[in-house]
Amino acid sequence: MKNIICGITVPQEYWDELAIYFGVGICIGAIIITLVVQLITKNRVKSRLKEIEEQGEILKKEKLLQAKEHFIQMKADFDKQEQERNSNLLKAENRIKQKENEATQKLQDLQRKTNEANSLKDHLNNQLEILKKKQSELDKEHAKHVEMIEKIANTSAEEQKNHLVELMKDEAKIEALNQIKDIVEEARLTANKEAKKIIIETLQRTASETTVENTVSTFHIENEEVKGRIIGREGRNIRTLESLTGVEIIVDDSPDSILLSGFDPVRREIARLSLHKLVADGRIHPARIEEVVSKTQKQIEQEIIEIGKRTCIDMGIVNMATELMRMIGRMKYRSSYGQNLLQHSRETANLCATMAAELGLNPKIARRAGLLHDIGKVPDSEPEMPHAVYGMKLAEKYKERPEIINAIGAHHDEIEMNNLISPIVQICDAISGARPGARREIVEAYINRLNNLEAMALAYPGVVKTYAIQAGRELRVIVSAEKLNDTESYKLSVDLSKKIQEEMTYPGQIKITVIRETRAVNYAK
Repeated sequence: MKNIICGITVPQEYWDELAIYFGVGICIGAIIITLVVQLITKNRVKSRLKEIEEQGEILKKEKLLQAKEHFIQMKADFDKQEQERNSNLLKAENRIKQKENEATQKLQDLQRKTNEANSLKDHLNNQLEILKKKQSELDKEHAKHVEMIEKIANTSAEEQKNHLVELMKDEAKIEALNQIKDIVEEARLTANKEAKKIIIETLQRTASETTVENTVSTFHIENEEVKGRIIGREGRNIRTLESLTGVEIIVDDSPDSILLSGFDPVRREIARLSLHKLVADGRIHPARIEEVVSKTQKQIEQEIIEIGKRTCIDMGIVNMATELMRMIGRMKYRSSYGQNLLQHSRETANLCATMAAELGLNPKIARRAGLLHDIGKVPDSEPEMPHAVYGMKLAEKYKERPEIINAIGAHHDEIEMNNLISPIVQICDAISGARPGARREIVEAYINRLNNLEAMALAYPGVVKTYAIQAGRELRVIVSAEKLNDTESYKLSVDLSKKIQEEMTYPGQIKITVIRETRAVNYAK
């Protein structure tokens, strides 16, 4: 049997020996490899252990360092707390010592005051004993004098005392009457002053526009050909329009305009709107004019009702009868002495509410009475009675409050006033009618009066500036402190008041205030 290894034929007798050597070699190699592996592993373990030991040493040092830092921080915190505690204890000790000192001082003061009080008590007791002795002596002397007076007057002391009491009663009555008279006079002056103050404050808190009465309205046209169409053949159109509206239509040489003349603003407004519709439509003939005027009248009537409703809503007035609201709306198209009647009534209502509030009365009732006070000026037919009485009848008919009815009827003294709302309405009606700007002629006179007031004061020597304020009720005069002294300033106010009284006509009174100021001005650089 032949054995071949790597292409070499090995005899059988060497094969067994070679196998033994080969097996021994394998065993030896295995042992060597195992030893080498163990050695390498041991070295690696040692190296790792060394690294771990080194890391452990580093970690140990870090932990020790952190522990030391933490200990140092805790020690610092403890020291700080201890220091604060010691500081608080020291402050507390100081406060306690201060309070002890204060208590000691108070105790000493108390002891001193106690000693003074005891000394004063002893002194008062001594004085009381002396007073008792003197009182006893005085009683004895009084008894002697009374006995002597009784002997001289042949009357008893009781009768003399009663007589003296009667005399004192009479004197007290006279003195009381004099004081009552002074108090009543002072109250009258105070009441007059307060009334003026309330009226002035009411005027200052109410602002109104200037109103002007107009009896002529102007209707503008685009060209002159429209005038001929409005006149119509033989004047039929213009006569129809005048007869239906009750307004005089004046077609003259005025360029691009036609005048509508009439005392009733409602009729003028109907005529103006009707003309506007006719000219815009282009069809102008009697039948069309009748149709347009009829529609315009209905439109105006509806607008009047809406105006009345809006007015009541704006002024916070509720539960007003529809007919009264319609008459309030008609006020917009009426004027009285240069004032639009609706504006005048609204202004009066606001004045009444303000004044009633100042006097502690109901401002809502006063406002309602002020709005309705001239309701008698806008009737559907002219009544044969004063407008105040007619307005009162209307208010009674539509079940207004008794004080409102009385205020309407009494605001021109047609009937007697029976409540505080009535004089308020009368006063505010007069204020609204007489205020500057209510009428055209009053505006001009008012402005001239203010200018004359300022110019009159400015003419005096030493006067620097003049101001007419409070609607011309006060004149402030600023004078130069270098040219006039205090006495001369007072003399200026007296002379100026006399001159105003002699040369000017004005309602009420004018207060003249002369102001003299001394100003020291310097500059820091």
